[in-house]
Amino acid sequence: MDLFLAVKPTVLVVDDSPNNLSLIANLLHESYTVKAVNRGAKVFKVVSEEQPDLILLDIMMPDLDGYEVCRLLKADPFTRNIPIIFLTSRSEIESEELGMKLGAVDYITRPISPLILLSRVKAHFVDASTARTLRVSNEYLEFEVTKRSRQLEALQDVTILALASLAETRDADTGNHLKRTQHYMRVLANQLRTHPRFSDFLNADMVELLFKSAPLHDIGKVGIPDKILLKPGRYEPEEYEIMKNHPRLGRDALNNAQKMAGQNIEFLEVAKEIVYSHHEKWDGSGYPQGLVGDAIPISARLMALADVYDALVCRRVYKDGMTHAKAAKIIIEGRGKHFDPDVVDAFLAQSAEFQFIASSIADTDEELQKKADFMASTI
Repeated sequence: MDLFLAVKPTVLVVDDSPNNLSLIANLLHESYTVKAVNRGAKVFKVVSEEQPDLILLDIMMPDLDGYEVCRLLKADPFTRNIPIIFLTSRSEIESEELGMKLGAVDYITRPISPLILLSRVKAHFVDASTARTLRVSNEYLEFEVTKRSRQLEALQDVTILALASLAETRDADTGNHLKRTQHYMRVLANQLRTHPRFSDFLNADMVELLFKSAPLHDIGKVGIPDKILLKPGRYEPEEYEIMKNHPRLGRDALNNAQKMAGQNIEFLEVAKEIVYSHHEKWDGSGYPQGLVGDAIPISARLMALADVYDALVCRRVYKDGMTHAKAAKIIIEGRGKHFDPDVVDAFLAQSAEFQFIASSIADTDEELQKKADFMASTI
């Protein structure tokens, strides 16, 4: 047996002439497992039980001719990849062209030269072996690329959470605030995916980017002095002006990260929008730029509502949370003022989901006490 054949491939020979079947079987049996049928219709029973590695197919047969057998095999997803070589006495160029159009890999005319037949069959299996090797190699490379992409994606996710956690350690919020706002963002985005004003932006990939980027929304707070950042209650006017710098500080930090990367990174672009603009208001009364309406990035409009809702309903070190109903009333009152009206409508449509997120990722007494102890030791 040839070295390139680790296991004998199976060749199915289809011909209505017993003499032809016998001749071909004798030529092939040393290197191949040969199966033979004398009618085109019998091919389908054989291939349903065990697919051959190659079919040698006559054209002129009494029931189904070879062309029809080939057409039916190629039309069936289960059998379309079985290679077919026409082996026939029809030598017209039109017959060969038709056979190749129907999907045959080769066309051999009678009278048969044993050497040519063996060489053509062997050549097919060598080509098939090479193709298999290339396919396996490509599949391996694909696997490695996918693996590497997943590793990079995981590293990206960890980096985002690490940066967000750095900001959270210096804030009155717990890490659960980051998780809750992530999920609020996803709920709003999915609700708005089919809305005419948002559908072009909110595809599946963007929804995932919003979810991943959301924890960075307050990253700029790392640049705010502790005496202001951790102060309970209202800020003095001059303190508030300092506090309003955190969107710019966060955007600048992400800009620097992007410059160091040397390329535009989509999730950083989305994160910068959220970081810099989530305190903008629909009516233009927000900060830092005083943007109005659609000038505010969609990502920031979603975060604006998610952030405010969480601040209203969830307990913090220095205050109790209000009921969902009271928070919803405040958000409704901000429709067209603080918030994009359509984003408020999306919130109302998913009101129950917001309540579920708030309750299922609620801060525990232990988490709040730990944060209170940290704030007391820092101020």
